[in-house]
Amino acid sequence: MQAVGVVSRCAGRIGGPRRFRSSCPRPDTNHVKPLDGVKILDLTRVLAGPFATMNLGDLGAEVIKVERPGAGDDTRHWGPPFVGSESTYFLSVNRNKKSIAVNIKDPKGVQIIRKLAAVCDVFVENYVPGKLLEMGLGYEDISEIAPHVVYCSITGYGQTGPMSHRAGYDAVAAALSGLMHITGPEDGDPVRPGVAMTDLATGLYSYGAIMAGLLQRYKTGRGLHIDCNLLSSQVACLTQVAANYLIGGKEAKRWGTAHSSIVPYQAFKTKDGYLVVGAGNDQQFVTICKVLNLPTLINDSRYKTNHLRVQNRKELLTVLSARFAEEMTSTWLRLFEGSGIPYGPINGMREVFAEPQVRKLRLKLSDMSRVKQ
Repeated sequence: MQAVGVVSRCAGRIGGPRRFRSSCPRPDTNHVKPLDGVKILDLTRVLAGPFATMNLGDLGAEVIKVERPGAGDDTRHWGPPFVGSESTYFLSVNRNKKSIAVNIKDPKGVQIIRKLAAVCDVFVENYVPGKLLEMGLGYEDISEIAPHVVYCSITGYGQTGPMSHRAGYDAVAAALSGLMHITGPEDGDPVRPGVAMTDLATGLYSYGAIMAGLLQRYKTGRGLHIDCNLLSSQVACLTQVAANYLIGGKEAKRWGTAHSSIVPYQAFKTKDGYLVVGAGNDQQFVTICKVLNLPTLINDSRYKTNHLRVQNRKELLTVLSARFAEEMTSTWLRLFEGSGIPYGPINGMREVFAEPQVRKLRLKLSDMSRVKQ
């Protein structure tokens, strides 16, 4: 295959540190986005990297997505469903991007990437550590020709260590990091979350680190190397579960929809569905009891504080579950309205996109625009 590529216009002077404003004139300054004029060279595929660069594109950056000639990003074929020849999976994380095909195994392709990197602000890649270095596209290579570039590497397990050269996949990293250990029914098997949360968390960490890198470059005039990986990102997201173990020596377990440290805080089955209700403090628990018309629970010594409710979880949840099962979800929604209690139904996709608040926030599938070719 021959290497092919396109260099965008208004790229600025090769090799010089770039600012946050574009070299192209902006006639309407009232609609300038935060990253207008910032150029991203995106050598990532699948989810974590594309999710990070899509967020940068949403803020106005020009994202140039580099794909393999012929096949392109693997996720183009992850379907059905498809829109034309492209999967909805691919479209969901690649809006606001331009796509080019470059064979980086060809020396001509390597030169195209180097020339693009020289006129870009950010270089993002998710290859196995050392792979791009072998091709002359590692951080050291790019920093020589473009010392201003913020270079972000996204890997499965980091740049060093016994697992660093393994391919990184969300499900495996979720297992290794303990996320699957704490996800699923209390007495059931470990469960993978419904979306690739480890990939998405890594994408958000990368997105934030790149933003910070651009600020650092703005101060110093020089770029830097950012190292993000799935394992570190997910371990960081264990938050209080990790702290409970590291500080208190408490091994984690699965709780289904419930919470290990707050009761009640979970989904309850109604006559026709499920309702999630949470009591973050003692006053909220009193309010829940009033809404449920269970006044005897308010003065029950076993449930006066959250600490006591956690200790007596089983008995309390038995009473609450029986009461929730007596009414339809719509009835409970009406009764909890205006109570100040955090509550909501478990929605399917149809209900999600019919939800008035979702519509008010303008969150809709039509926002997933195609990659510009």
